[in-house]
Amino acid sequence: MDGRRTGALVVKGLFAGLFQVALFGAFLLVPAGLLPGGTWFWPRGLAFLGAYALVLGATVVWLGVKAPASLEARVRAPLSKKQPPADRVATVALMLALAVWFVSIPVDVFALKLAPPPHSVISAAGGLAFLVGFAIVVLAAYQNSFAIPVVEDQSEAGQVLVDTGLYGRVRHPLYSGVMLYVTGISLFLESYASLMLTVPILLALVARILIEEKTLHETLPGYGEYAERVRARLVPHLW
Repeated sequence: MDGRRTGALVVKGLFAGLFQVALFGAFLLVPAGLLPGGTWFWPRGLAFLGAYALVLGATVVWLGVKAPASLEARVRAPLSKKQPPADRVATVALMLALAVWFVSIPVDVFALKLAPPPHSVISAAGGLAFLVGFAIVVLAAYQNSFAIPVVEDQSEAGQVLVDTGLYGRVRHPLYSGVMLYVTGISLFLESYASLMLTVPILLALVARILIEEKTLHETLPGYGEYAERVRARLVPHLW
């Protein structure tokens, strides 16, 4: 990939990241500012958004330099005409689950207060879990340039089986990272109750995994043998 195309790809990735941070900010700060007893200037919410913007921006630049094909895969639209209808439904369900979970955090922190806030040590551990989970997502994308946001047959694009690195431990490490970092965000933003709403996120991811694996078994040579060799989908020795 030439330098001009890579530069354009990085710019596209940075704009996509900026949109994502703005969307997350709307989910967090708008309810926080509108709720009785809430505040537009929510230190933890702002700290999370600032940290997320920094790591996301750095990731886009790093992938653009080190693995532009992986960055190109990740900035694709989350919906496609080639998507199986079941995956389209699962993707929309995942997006809705993430939105509801995000909004639930300030609602719980400022209004419902269903549980006491986590101890500062647990909250800090949540922040670390978010960073580790995000790093897993980035590494999984780096190691597999075919890890696009939708399920579709990528035979024409020359898809090859990736079974090393994180993919030698679990078959869907990117989703493992997502679950770790949403759990970490809930704890860092001091909402035990919002952890319950990570369950619909997990269920949507499981649905996508089952749909994706059906497609991979049908279209990716060697995937059946790989699935027999690497048994875990999300968590080693569990599932």
